[in-house]
Amino acid sequence: MANKVLVFIEQRNGVIKKASLEAAKSGSDLADKIGTVSEAVLIGSDVDNAGLLGGYGIKKVVHFKNSELGNYSSSAYADLFAEYANESGADYFIFSNTSMGKDLAPKIAVKLDAGIIVDAVNLDIDGENIIAARPVYAGKAILNVKINSAKKIFTLRPNVFAAGEASDSIAEVEIREVNSPNLSTKVIDIKKSEGKLDVAEADVIVSGGRGLKGPEHFNLIEDLADALGAAVGASRAVVDAGWRSHGEQVGQTGKTVSPTLYIACGISGAIQHLAGMRSSKYIVAINKDKEAPIFQVADYGIAGDVFEILPALTEEIKKIKG
Repeated sequence: MANKVLVFIEQRNGVIKKASLEAAKSGSDLADKIGTVSEAVLIGSDVDNAGLLGGYGIKKVVHFKNSELGNYSSSAYADLFAEYANESGADYFIFSNTSMGKDLAPKIAVKLDAGIIVDAVNLDIDGENIIAARPVYAGKAILNVKINSAKKIFTLRPNVFAAGEASDSIAEVEIREVNSPNLSTKVIDIKKSEGKLDVAEADVIVSGGRGLKGPEHFNLIEDLADALGAAVGASRAVVDAGWRSHGEQVGQTGKTVSPTLYIACGISGAIQHLAGMRSSKYIVAINKDKEAPIFQVADYGIAGDVFEILPALTEEIKKIKG
């Protein structure tokens, strides 16, 4: 039997993140394929319903618990995860390719002398090898790669691997109290826009670009997003101009997203922006320039004025949903 698969589970304010449910299901699916079991490591203070990870195939959850670990600490989290990785004898490790995962996974790779593949969009088995697919060249090509080291780490792009419906299975939960965590680095405070969805986790995103002509017109984007129950995104040009916060930026230097529906409004489609959203399941582009690059990746395109189209579209969606 191959050595087990170990999944890192993210939590925020005691609630397990959606991306980690996807990682848990992918980790358990991988374990089934290679003939082993999947376990999970959860680090934090009080966490709700850790046992429900069993519904996504996880057999055991080890919860390292301390009141000071509620917020992320790269030093403490890396130490605790690596400690259990060595104890458990796991050879395969799954992380979400979130901000936390992208920071933590390379640290674990160094501690475990493991190879690492980041931002994977598919995992497949070829004989005794795990083949990971990851986008390259700003998403214009997919590279199939494998890791030759004994220990292997994969970070998975959120919203690409479906968590699916949870079963009724309950995972064993082992709580380990941590007395003196290594808090040489620690997140002190997290500020989040109240009531706003995170583009990195949203299933529907409405993004605006320079075609909105100014921050005062972003209410058109927000109104459509509200009607759809979507997150608001923005291009780099908009963020650089100070119209929107960096937390909403989609693209190579912002957040990589893979929602079911991505609506690009007044965004021309620079390669850096396409790199962050072209893996969306359905892309709708609204732009008055019929030659805009965004139309080359869009499933549906509307060549027209966003100032006319967005209010009409929002009104129609409200009628349908109302």
